[in-house]
Amino acid sequence: MRVPRRDLPEFCRSGELLALLAVALLVAVIMQLAPAADPRLRVWSLAILFAAWLATLLGVVLCKTRPVLMRLPGAWPWAAAWLLAVLVTMMAAAVVWMLDHALGTGLAARDGGRFVLGSASATALVGAALLRYLWVMGQWRERHDALVRARLDALQARIRPHFLFNSLNTALALVPIDPTAAARTLENLADLFRAALDDSDTGTLGEELDLVDGYLAIEQLRLGERLRIECDWGDLPRGMPLPRLLLQPLVENAIVHGIAARSEGGTLRLRGGRRNGQVEIQVVNPLPETPARIGTGHGLANVRARIGYHFGGHATIDAGVIDARWHLTLRLPDAYPHR
Repeated sequence: MRVPRRDLPEFCRSGELLALLAVALLVAVIMQLAPAADPRLRVWSLAILFAAWLATLLGVVLCKTRPVLMRLPGAWPWAAAWLLAVLVTMMAAAVVWMLDHALGTGLAARDGGRFVLGSASATALVGAALLRYLWVMGQWRERHDALVRARLDALQARIRPHFLFNSLNTALALVPIDPTAAARTLENLADLFRAALDDSDTGTLGEELDLVDGYLAIEQLRLGERLRIECDWGDLPRGMPLPRLLLQPLVENAIVHGIAARSEGGTLRLRGGRRNGQVEIQVVNPLPETPARIGTGHGLANVRARIGYHFGGHATIDAGVIDARWHLTLRLPDAYPHR
């Protein structure tokens, strides 16, 4: 059976190094609790110091050799990492034993072979268990990411037809009223179609703002004076990577469920800026005079799910009613905080 390819952990990262250190210290403590172990504090201290030094050494070696190990096929990088850890431990233990006896400090065991083999055996057992744990965690993470990806694709597949259907209806409604405006609308709609049907999941913030502008141009022709727009994107970084169709559903919700539901229309306020290492985008719209029909909330749910997948806990959406207006604020981590 062919073993699936899976990358080794990034041992250069502080999390992996701390995990190696914690496991090494735990093993050293457990070994010192054995009945045959020397209970003196001095021996305990030396054992813990040796374990910490060895774990740090192994972390550095695995970090530097990872690019070379990853050239091996299949699961061989993992086997090679385990074998390398055992060999490094044997050499490190041998050097420590020789220095100890050359200086006559008597810190290590008298039997050099036993000291070296004991250290290597402990590394072999613990290293195999740790690498197996990291392998299983990698499998779980891949499956979890695949599940999240599938759910996001389902959300995306659901919102795209809804968005395109609404835009096409707008263009068709203008044909008998104002053919020239209908032609301009269809041109904007063509750009929206290209963006919505793009296979790539990530674009830029500038492209998303242009998409919003195109959508607003269509709605402006449909609603006329009922739609008033106040837009100030401020110093938003237009080159910042952003999932496609992230902002348009929020603006569409503001118009469809807010302004279009009012007989006199209203003012849509769009603001953007950079604050405290975050990109902040605000959408504000008036609420209808009578309570609107409760929607499915797919637009906002879609955006929440997608920013959670792409940015984790570093992105938030705050939404609520303030002074008879719906205020929505989207905060994303600034990809270029120093520009």
